[in-house]
Amino acid sequence: MGRAGKIGFALASIAIATSAAVMAQEGRVQRGLVFVRTHCAQCHSIGRFGDSPLAEAPPFRTLHTRYPIENLAEAFAEGITTGHPSMPEFQLDPAQINDLIAYLKSIEP
Repeated sequence: MGRAGKIGFALASIAIATSAAVMAQEGRVQRGLVFVRTHCAQCHSIGRFGDSPLAEAPPFRTLHTRYPIENLAEAFAEGITTGHPSMPEFQLDPAQINDLIAYLKSIEP
């Protein structure tokens, strides 16, 4: 294989790896969306627009203004016990945490 062939192979390998990473991230975002629709949407606005059904529950698209989203991983793992007064306690497994964080980052303005 000549130099041009090696460069082409390297670029194709990078493109495949990048595509796989993008697809994995999209899967995490979709699983995060399913989680928040199931567990959070009754109180929080979970999309890019709209008010939260419960006024004291912050819209998820604004959480990054209160906390660095990556820093929420520990709270999700230990169990969220603070929040608005009627918020149930959640304790997520590592896969759910990654999915939820991916979703939260996807809706940041």
